[in-house]
Amino acid sequence: MNIVPDTSAVIDGRVSERIDDGRYDGATILVPEAVIGELEAQANAGYDSGWDGLSELQKLTDAVDAGTIEIKYIGRRPRADEQQGAGEGDIDALIRDLAEDHNATLLTSDVVQSEVGKAKGLSVEYVEPRIRGDEELPISEYFTEETMSVHLKAGTKPKAKRGALSGMSYETIGDTASTDEQMEEWADAIETLARKSREGFIELSEPGMNIVQYKNYRIAIARPPFSDGIEITAVRPIAKTTLDDYEFADELRDRFLERQRGVLIAGSPGAGKSTFAQAVAEFLNENDYAVKTMEKPRDLQVGPEITQYTALAGDMEKTADSLLLVRPDYTIYDEVRKTKDFGVFADMRLAGVGMVGVVHATRAIDALQRLIGRVELGMIPQVVDTVVYIEEGQVHTVYNVKTEVKVPAGLTAEDLARPVIQVTDFETGRPEYEIYTFNRQVVTVPLNEDETDDTGVDRIAKKEIEREIRSAARGHVEVELKGQNTAVVYVDENDISYVIGKGGGRISDIEDRLGISIDVRTHSEKPKSAGGVAGSGPKTQSMEPQGDVVQPEITSRHVVIRMDEHVGETVEVRADGEYLFTATVGRGGDIQVSRGSAIAEELEDAIDRKRQITVVAT
Repeated sequence: MNIVPDTSAVIDGRVSERIDDGRYDGATILVPEAVIGELEAQANAGYDSGWDGLSELQKLTDAVDAGTIEIKYIGRRPRADEQQGAGEGDIDALIRDLAEDHNATLLTSDVVQSEVGKAKGLSVEYVEPRIRGDEELPISEYFTEETMSVHLKAGTKPKAKRGALSGMSYETIGDTASTDEQMEEWADAIETLARKSREGFIELSEPGMNIVQYKNYRIAIARPPFSDGIEITAVRPIAKTTLDDYEFADELRDRFLERQRGVLIAGSPGAGKSTFAQAVAEFLNENDYAVKTMEKPRDLQVGPEITQYTALAGDMEKTADSLLLVRPDYTIYDEVRKTKDFGVFADMRLAGVGMVGVVHATRAIDALQRLIGRVELGMIPQVVDTVVYIEEGQVHTVYNVKTEVKVPAGLTAEDLARPVIQVTDFETGRPEYEIYTFNRQVVTVPLNEDETDDTGVDRIAKKEIEREIRSAARGHVEVELKGQNTAVVYVDENDISYVIGKGGGRISDIEDRLGISIDVRTHSEKPKSAGGVAGSGPKTQSMEPQGDVVQPEITSRHVVIRMDEHVGETVEVRADGEYLFTATVGRGGDIQVSRGSAIAEELEDAIDRKRQITVVAT
């Protein structure tokens, strides 16, 4: 009888175990040189698994001396590239080939190796992997009942986030800094545990980063050069809730059961978004909806009836295609972050699947605004009709989202009616925001502002009037609103004729486009007191600039402002605090203004005069 053990079987001591109980009496043990190479590499790195395997080989030598078995070393040492590809199965393939060449039985504790061997027609003996230790996470000692995450890094003291969701604190939990050796030992033990345990798996394996799922722990292991040192971050949920534990529980239950919906669950990191998403998933499952999840990594704590899918071949679009064949009633998408994620979410929702997406946002309205520029504006209410904002583990705000054809709040001209996305407070029914297109720009207007005298509509109206007048005026322009449909524009005396146009034609065209009556005057006619009224005109250079300071790039065709963190957002561009124009950041993360346009000339002039250019999210 010929036996070829692989690395897992040698490390687990499964060969000597079978020699001791008599099953391998008289057998010839064919030990691949590839196994010895792996064990040496692990032992040289200080891993216990390597030393355990070498100890097993010494036991086999003792069995040869006793005349119980015969041992031979076969094959070749693995090359360096094969050692690096061990995680991809390169060394396992060498061992399988040797078992086939020698007509031997393959002994393994690796379930993948076992299944591949059987598929290739080999004689395979699979034994359950032996978990060294007590099958507990090596760093479990750092977790208490109130510990949400543990943060370990070589050269630093262990830290953890502990407390209730309403009062989480980041604190040092150890007196001694972790060493490189200790971190490597922990990392190796965690990865080995995940591979061997039925309750764990490697969710992601990339050069420099492994993500492990073990029981209810999600563990990220980072190594150089991806990180500047070995780092282990372990996270687990500290609460499991039901929908009954939240405010508006009855109303939300009725809303979910009424029909399949598009829902965004928003909140800041650690606010309890995923915990609420789990509660929604369990509720839907209990009410006879077919529920699936899309996660990378998979860490939602849901029951076995809810299948958790990850990115198929690294692509959530492929996962979505597969899910459409499975026909779920609801899909929980954790997390929706990138433009492609929003596209997948929208496609599945428009295909009729109920979708619940988890989104990072600091305000409830921000979650909805992240769809702007990624989903056609008129389709947003069909994609998302409910926004649930979570703060400190509780439902803070719920918004209802719908479309109406109406004149936007604050405007009066009937010919300004257009499709308006109306965002209303779920509890009170009071409209909170309106989102619509105004003069080719997407604007989000708050309807209940108390902070300033100007409403959101007032500010948008001023900006658009300024834009139109500046297309004709060459000098400074100021706008003062006198009512919902009347404004006074102050320009340089030399610009009066250009702005009014021949026979008043130009200003009449502007009034018709905006639906506002405009009185054009010179700056000298402006009352002195008006200059001190908050919001009566554009900000002057004496005002302190606000927002992100940017350095526009001037190319042969465009003036480009990079805004990678604000894709899809509507922003104001200012020079020394003075308003220049409003724009929507494109999908590529930039604002492009065509050179030769009035806006570009004004922006280039501000750059030439070394004025500070800032961008402010509106």
